Amino acid sequence: MPQLALIRHGQSEWNLQNRFTGWVDVDLTDEGVAQARRSGELLAKAGFKPQRAYVSVLKRAIRTLNFTLEGLDRLWIPVEKSWRLNERHYGALAGLDKDETRAKHGADQVKIWRRSFDTPPPPVAEDHEFHPANDDRYADVPRELLPAAESLKLTLDRVEPYWTSEILPHLKKGETIAVAAHGNSLRALVKLLFRVGDAEIMEVEIPTGNPLLIDLAEDGTTILGARYLDESRAQPLPPLP
Repeated sequence: MPQLALIRHGQSEWNLQNRFTGWVDVDLTDEGVAQARRSGELLAKAGFKPQRAYVSVLKRAIRTLNFTLEGLDRLWIPVEKSWRLNERHYGALAGLDKDETRAKHGADQVKIWRRSFDTPPPPVAEDHEFHPANDDRYADVPRELLPAAESLKLTLDRVEPYWTSEILPHLKKGETIAVAAHGNSLRALVKLLFRVGDAEIMEVEIPTGNPLLIDLAEDGTTILGARYLDESRAQPLPPLP
């Protein structure tokens, strides 16, 4: 039976600084590296043997995957990187301190930007350094697909086609797969897999560096079981569909 491990990157520098990050390419902290290494240890202990892996194009996820695969002694498996697995784009909030942003705009407004399903934050200007059109790694992505800001819904809209066309077919073949990505892109996958409602998905949290191991039936979509491997840092999971 196929297995799927969803791995949120370890703690990043801006997680630690309480700043909105999104598509900004910040690195892991020392704690984040330790979490990533622990991810590999936990998956190895669970007998997880991925045959391929997928990751965003942001270094905090890439390094997390590398440390995880190193712990599994599986650095040799095929790895595909895609911008479609990037974190949600936080637009003009990127780089801002979350507490200072609440003080400026009000807690209610910031909660809407952070927690509503379909309301994105203010967009970043096209000439801003944080607009993806000004980043070489997205040079081959059609400009009209590059976001200036995203809600969770818009994040889901870009993740779902990649899931359907690139990842799901391999699960349906019975392959075991690891995906290293981000809180919101992984929430999008959890929404698809667990068939979570629009309101309910906003309450789902994905802890950093704690693999969510999902046992799947032969169809690659029916969940037989799911668990966080570090029980001390586990978050509640949606009910099985």
